[in-house]
Amino acid sequence: MKITRVRTYLCNCFRTNWVFVKLETDSGIHGWGEATLEYKEPTVAAAIHDLEYYLIGSDPANVEKFRHDCYRDAYWRGGPVLMSALAGVEMALWDIKGKALGVPVYELLGGKVRDAVPVYVNGWFSPAKTPEEFAEKAVEVRRCRYPGCKWDPFGKAWQEIGKKELENAIECVRQVSEAAGGDVKLLIEGHGRFNIPTAVKIGRRLEEFDIYWFEEPLPPDDLPGMREVKERVRIPLAAGERLYNRYEYRQFFDLNCADYIQPDVSHAGGLLEMRFLGAEAEARHLGFCPHNPSGPVANAATLQLAACVPNFIQLEMMMTDVPFRAEICDEELTLRNGEMVIPTRPGLGIDLDEKELLKHPFVPTQLRHYRGDLTAIRPPDAVRYYQLEF
Repeated sequence: MKITRVRTYLCNCFRTNWVFVKLETDSGIHGWGEATLEYKEPTVAAAIHDLEYYLIGSDPANVEKFRHDCYRDAYWRGGPVLMSALAGVEMALWDIKGKALGVPVYELLGGKVRDAVPVYVNGWFSPAKTPEEFAEKAVEVRRCRYPGCKWDPFGKAWQEIGKKELENAIECVRQVSEAAGGDVKLLIEGHGRFNIPTAVKIGRRLEEFDIYWFEEPLPPDDLPGMREVKERVRIPLAAGERLYNRYEYRQFFDLNCADYIQPDVSHAGGLLEMRFLGAEAEARHLGFCPHNPSGPVANAATLQLAACVPNFIQLEMMMTDVPFRAEICDEELTLRNGEMVIPTRPGLGIDLDEKELLKHPFVPTQLRHYRGDLTAIRPPDAVRYYQLEF
């Protein structure tokens, strides 16, 4: 079997643009990957096509050779663009291999350790801004029995946060905690906003609640600072979505700067690289909780990891999505009693409709974090894209 063609599709999905890659072969089997890189989508699509030199005419079964050679030959190594391009293609290679062998990808990575994985929801709050609005949205989290919910209550603060803003954020946490109920895990998102003293101040205020973790309190390029924050607060920390391979994670592990690691399958080089990171985290008794707010192919790939990584703790998922998600793909997802059931179809277990993708062309989007509309990340007509069962 040989690869004959590489296609990329940019599909607008309101918050960003999904970046999909399709590899075609001379046997008729094709594979899908996802390299959604917010605000750099055309750039990563171009980087994927730069890799055609390694792909056209090659055997798609040699997944590790592709990853190794592309990384070796990149004079300017690492970074989000190259690693996202590698990730999207590597995902598609695994999809082809699984389909050719008639097995889910998790069977190629060691087999299952679980049939379903606990979840926590993101995006449940959109477009809330006040504590009262967040609390109203949290009622739905409780009603649907989602095990956990994550959100950023810090407005548009950067580096430091004013006293009034901080009190508003803490009140938001208090009201969501009461509205969601005592069984729901509370995960607080920092989006890499703060300096060390501010992160410590916030962390100590959060200690009055039963917080599951405080995510990315510092910018992602200050791992020693993360370690300092970890030493000075008494709540767990999570980080790592903006680290892109095992080499960048080396300092993260050596410093022991967080309690949960969050690499993203679309950015950290793909499934095998994620498998390596999960194994290293397991050896250090750290929870493996991949970043997963992207599209249907990334979600499908992350579920393959959830199946086979023993220390995979919980799956991030968007509570709702654009209404046409069901039209662009044939995913079959079931959330049962707070756990996402892991699909068993061959490959990644998903296919996309190219004609439907073309109906939602690329639309430039910009970072919302410091504009005041951070929470407006779901369209008004957003719907569930999975079967909800109790």
